[in-house]
Amino acid sequence: MQNPVGIISMQFVRPFTREHFALFARIKSLGFDFVEMLVPEPEDDFDPAEARAALADNGLDVVLAARVNLQRSIASADPSARKGGLDYLAYCVEVADRIGARIIGGPLYGEPLVFAGRAPSPHGEDERKAREERTVEGLSQAAPRARDAGKVLALEPLNRFETDIVSTTRQAVHVVDAVADAGLGIVLDTFHMNMEERSMPDAIRLAGHRLVHFQANENHRGFPGTGHIDWPPIMRALGDISYEGPVSLEPFRRDDDRVGLPIAHWRPPHEDETEKLKAGLAFVRSCLALAEVNQ
Repeated sequence: MQNPVGIISMQFVRPFTREHFALFARIKSLGFDFVEMLVPEPEDDFDPAEARAALADNGLDVVLAARVNLQRSIASADPSARKGGLDYLAYCVEVADRIGARIIGGPLYGEPLVFAGRAPSPHGEDERKAREERTVEGLSQAAPRARDAGKVLALEPLNRFETDIVSTTRQAVHVVDAVADAGLGIVLDTFHMNMEERSMPDAIRLAGHRLVHFQANENHRGFPGTGHIDWPPIMRALGDISYEGPVSLEPFRRDDDRVGLPIAHWRPPHEDETEKLKAGLAFVRSCLALAEVNQ
């Protein structure tokens, strides 16, 4: 399995601005094939065209990760928030075109929980159905635009503490099949799957041809191979569905267990993680290779 393997830019710095384009050379030297980057905000010091040139100079591809909030949520009951969500997805497609990305993944539906300071609340069946319908309706508008631009939106299930719209692969499959457009697929993240799926390999096989991006993350967000995720069956499941797409790593859990530390919040690296990154990359590639041998 010769899947391209990449690393998220948040591994090194956040926010990622034009002054950090020099990191692309380091990322390439570590052995990665692409960078997964957060979609820049309009006010950020980040020119997608300049980033595209810098990526190309270093032989790197790019995948984008969308950032939603309560003001840009296609699942919201608030019409202005739904419009904000649609406008944002259109903006993501524009940025993808300028930076040279094909895939834009993330919780495209909106409605974040903990990171928006919103607690989960119960919904009656009528409101649950309405939220489902708003999600499908919004993505039914966004997906054709992405497809026409040669892009694909990748719907990501998040764990129950981060969203109350799509948390499982089965839910994501339901939405993607309801939209039924080539401009919409699924991205799966093993960090979230570890919490929500009965079987990660079975969930991957359920996603099947809909899977367009895969995030290989440990249960504790550390370096691959240092947690309890059972990687060989997961990689074999990717082989079972003939998945040839990108595999990205997001090991931004820092080696710091001080009491009272807000682990959920991003923190910059406090040590040189070069060898750990190389080892994690080699581990993932070896699991992919082993899965191919055992097909």
